[in-house]
Amino acid sequence: MPDKTTVHLLRHGEVHNPEGVLYGRRDGYHLSDLGRQMAQRVADTIGDRDIVHLRTSPLERAQETAAPLAATRGLTPVLDPRVIESANVFEGKRFGHGDNALRKPSTWIHLWNPLKPSWGEPYKEVVARMLAAVYDARDAAAGHEAVIVSHQLPIWITRLALEKRSFLHDPRRRQCTLCSLTSLQFSGDDLVTISYSEPAGDLIPVRDKKAPFSAGNAPEARKP
Repeated sequence: MPDKTTVHLLRHGEVHNPEGVLYGRRDGYHLSDLGRQMAQRVADTIGDRDIVHLRTSPLERAQETAAPLAATRGLTPVLDPRVIESANVFEGKRFGHGDNALRKPSTWIHLWNPLKPSWGEPYKEVVARMLAAVYDARDAAAGHEAVIVSHQLPIWITRLALEKRSFLHDPRRRQCTLCSLTSLQFSGDDLVTISYSEPAGDLIPVRDKKAPFSAGNAPEARKP
């Protein structure tokens, strides 16, 4: 019988982002107090599972999300740039009700092709790098479980690709809340099921559940 292996794609927790900017790949964005609570909830929820391999995006918020689980399981996370946030030309811009970059005509030149997308790293390239990391994690944890800490868009786009769905989507409808788990179950090398859970779902403010990025500690007018 082929080995049964699960690779969990874990989104990071809430980010301290009082300015409400799309932080993207910028350094210096750490988990908020609530985000650290979310990360601990994940460790408390899945820490007794057969997790033998842990890898994470190199961005601070991802490493901080991985830390409680790493401590619980006695693992040293592998830093993997292939699971980093997607590149985006709107990095550093605000999308809140009081200051939304998409309302400015100067930004519209980037919006011509939502399938690529024209404003950022091509979805196909995101999927290719994410899947390469997933398969490496699957092989490293053969017969057990692995966790990859990444970001909302790369996780969601990877799921769309695996489910053979269109990349065209509304960011507010992504099923990938803070500290959620998108779990890929493999039999040998073959993907057999995809499941989804929210171990920290009750900690997320209702207003923030559909947000395309996290703006912890930001006033309402600056939240996306």
